[in-house]
Amino acid sequence: MPEPKKSFPWLLIALVVPALAVLVGLGVWQSQRLVWKNGLIDRAEAALALPPRPLDEVLAEPDPEFRKALVLCRGLPTAPFVELRSIQEGEPGFRLISACVPEGSGQTFLVDRGFVPERVPERPRVSPSTLPLSLTVELRRTPTQGGMTPAPDGRVFYGRDNAAMAEALGAGAPSEFTLYALVTPNPEIEALVASAPPAAFSNNHLGYALTWFGLALGLVGVSAAFLFRRLRPRP
Repeated sequence: MPEPKKSFPWLLIALVVPALAVLVGLGVWQSQRLVWKNGLIDRAEAALALPPRPLDEVLAEPDPEFRKALVLCRGLPTAPFVELRSIQEGEPGFRLISACVPEGSGQTFLVDRGFVPERVPERPRVSPSTLPLSLTVELRRTPTQGGMTPAPDGRVFYGRDNAAMAEALGAGAPSEFTLYALVTPNPEIEALVASAPPAAFSNNHLGYALTWFGLALGLVGVSAAFLFRRLRPRP
């Protein structure tokens, strides 16, 4: 006697269709993020390749991040500084941060004077000075701190909180851009290396997109196989 005809599994369809829409939507979103991230990387590389220009001209550009600029800071080699915990090429240490109001800008900027390893106790001397110093810098927007960043320990910071650093230095409200010195203002301290950290862009969006689309394809395959086995006629 033939087996009774089974009802169509509408509940399965009701569960699979929304899940499939979510998986495809996530794949499309990651594909869009991939296009955006590739554009960001291209813009950063193009900006880094440009020659330095005066700071006011660079700031007038639509997006000055990653641009090199020429600034004139008075007294920077002996200016007060705070220390930012950091790691460079796997070695723990500190980046020395000072405040500067570049000539003609009227705006306070924090200048990252460079990285010094933790094992090196030597620091620049601090004394009042108005001697001008011309410096080549790279502009970077200061990243937002995470909620788990420890509070500063005196003049030692564990995250780039520009407002708190400027306050500790007795300076005015700082720009959103940090100026990374590309040439050391303190050549007398060989261990203090002036540099901007690498422009690290995590770009895993292609892998994420393929994962979501793969899961969507797998869901379609499993659901189709289930429907075929359930609905095929049996003698």
